[in-house]
Amino acid sequence: MKTDTRDGGVRAGAREMLLTVARGLALATAMLPIAIICFVLTFLSVGLIPIGIGLVTTPAVLTAVRAFADVRRRLAAEWCGVEIRAAYRPLPEGANPWTRTFGMLRDPQVRRDVLWLPVDMTAGFFTALLPAVLVLYPLEGLALPFGLWRAMTGGAYGEYGPYWYGFVPVSGQATAFAAAALAAVLLWVAYRYAARLMVVHFRLTRAVLGSGQAELTERVRVLTETRRDAVDVSAAELRRIERDLHDGAQARLVAMGMDLGTVEALVEKDPAQAKLLLAQARRSSAEALAELRDLVRGIHPPVLAERGLGDAVRALALRLPVPTEVAVELPGRADAPVESAAYFAASEVLTNAVKHSGADRIWVDLHHADGLLRITVTDDGRGGAAVGAGSGLAGVERRLGTFDGVLAVSSPAGGPTMVTMEIPCALS
Repeated sequence: MKTDTRDGGVRAGAREMLLTVARGLALATAMLPIAIICFVLTFLSVGLIPIGIGLVTTPAVLTAVRAFADVRRRLAAEWCGVEIRAAYRPLPEGANPWTRTFGMLRDPQVRRDVLWLPVDMTAGFFTALLPAVLVLYPLEGLALPFGLWRAMTGGAYGEYGPYWYGFVPVSGQATAFAAAALAAVLLWVAYRYAARLMVVHFRLTRAVLGSGQAELTERVRVLTETRRDAVDVSAAELRRIERDLHDGAQARLVAMGMDLGTVEALVEKDPAQAKLLLAQARRSSAEALAELRDLVRGIHPPVLAERGLGDAVRALALRLPVPTEVAVELPGRADAPVESAAYFAASEVLTNAVKHSGADRIWVDLHHADGLLRITVTDDGRGGAAVGAGSGLAGVERRLGTFDGVLAVSSPAGGPTMVTMEIPCALS
């Protein structure tokens, strides 16, 4: 049986229109007094700098302006999907009032915030209120045939003259119905375009608050941090390899060399003891070889190079003590560095799940869509996982950040825990 979705679509469109009206009214009524207060306080505080009072008040006022702008950025992203990036310059810790005040005044982003205030009070107010006007004005026109035109004109004979609704002069029942027809057209326009008008408001905000350099500045900052993290991770990895070689395979090879030297001295004098030492040397060589294989697997697992990320994660799941299901939908292979980062990130997350979650079952999903390699690890454990300093997930986040990847964690108390990792890449 087919379900007609047109009524559902109409209701959804009507809800979106009414939600847009409510948001526009909330913005228009709330932002105007706040913008005026921030604007006035900013110029009063800056004007008081020569006598010293402004050195104390200006940082606080500019911080409030920044908070007001940040709220608008957040609403733009949540309501209309309009991203407005900010590029504030960091201030030195413990800066004196003079340095803090003029450091903020020299910040281009802070100056854009201040210049945005008068725009927000004028054009911003109008564009936020426009969706509400576009919806509420037709309601007045639809009410005209029910006698509202009499109150507007002062009676049937137009004592106060005709009441103009748009370009329609309303002075009687017939013209009231013509105005209602015009109102119906306007209401249809509002139904179609009210939400887009709210997008116009936030794009105007982005045009003033945003900056062509903001995204570039943020990109440079992220690249600097990820490069530093990559260097630190590489140095730590080299130290680990050196330590493992020194304490493991190298020590066994040295012991095996000493055993062989002893065998060489005993082979004629005490053949039985020489055979025992040879057997011990053979065991040491086997153990050293196993340690070298584990070390190589930790650097770059052979199955990852030969079979790809999906099979490598499946092989990893088989070695876990917790039952783990792996679903893979990868139509190709990513570049080797990306595969390596994704593999070790998944390995770290699975290790954390086994050690700390108390889970009875783990699910892993790998797929590629819209230019993103997405890995989701879910467990039915106790929850409470978080990305923080000293946690394994923080290391995963840094590893992914080298490739512009992101990490998202959902882990309420009591579980379940879902860790999602995304890396932008193309598959061959």
